[in-house]
Amino acid sequence: MSRFLVVRNADRSGLGRLRPWWEEMGLTVVETDGASAPASPEGFDAVVLLGGGFLPDADAYAPWLPAERELARRAVAEGVPLLGICLGAQVLAVAAGGTVLGDHGRPERGSRAVRLRPEADADALFAGMPHEFRAIQNHRDQITALPPGAVWLASSDACPVQAFRMGERAWGVQFHPEAGADRLDGWDEAALADAGLDLGALRAEAERVEPESVRTARRLAANFAEVVLSGAAVGVRPTPSPR
Repeated sequence: MSRFLVVRNADRSGLGRLRPWWEEMGLTVVETDGASAPASPEGFDAVVLLGGGFLPDADAYAPWLPAERELARRAVAEGVPLLGICLGAQVLAVAAGGTVLGDHGRPERGSRAVRLRPEADADALFAGMPHEFRAIQNHRDQITALPPGAVWLASSDACPVQAFRMGERAWGVQFHPEAGADRLDGWDEAALADAGLDLGALRAEAERVEPESVRTARRLAANFAEVVLSGAAVGVRPTPSPR
């Protein structure tokens, strides 16, 4: 049975709907907080790095980040499938030599459109997904330079780097496939209002596109699981499938 190591960087940034989907597929999810996460993927068939409201090199604030970056580096080097989400994507980018800037560009909040680039046509994580889809966004920091050798896979109007791949089996996504419209219920309405945003309107739009969001997120989750399971079964890296 394949074991997923899931690193939770913040109490409010959990695995969400990905956990029951992966468990339905027969996968074992082993979740740990950042402070307890190992610096090596040894003993696991995949690594998932979750979000958090700080930068990927904020080591003074989150002293486990050096070990998490090493975990990402080793997963890439050893061909262990990795999925980094939001902060997790930024950790992967910085670990591999990319750049992340805080408070860069326009923040993205609520359900936003993500567009796949032509490079995603033969990518295993995005196989079978539409060229444009909706996903929850909640960030003000951005990856501004991809690591050497990274494949740029998706973008949005406000954030050019929405998804990328390192090697054959390590991905970073800035959007939140684990989050449904109900994630917005815990957002700070007053803080959003100070930023000129209406939480009620954001929630209504997220609920409107929730069926589409569920379909695409579940497909992405299944695609990642397939990468893990096929690698575990045959002991080699799978060839990416066309969309």
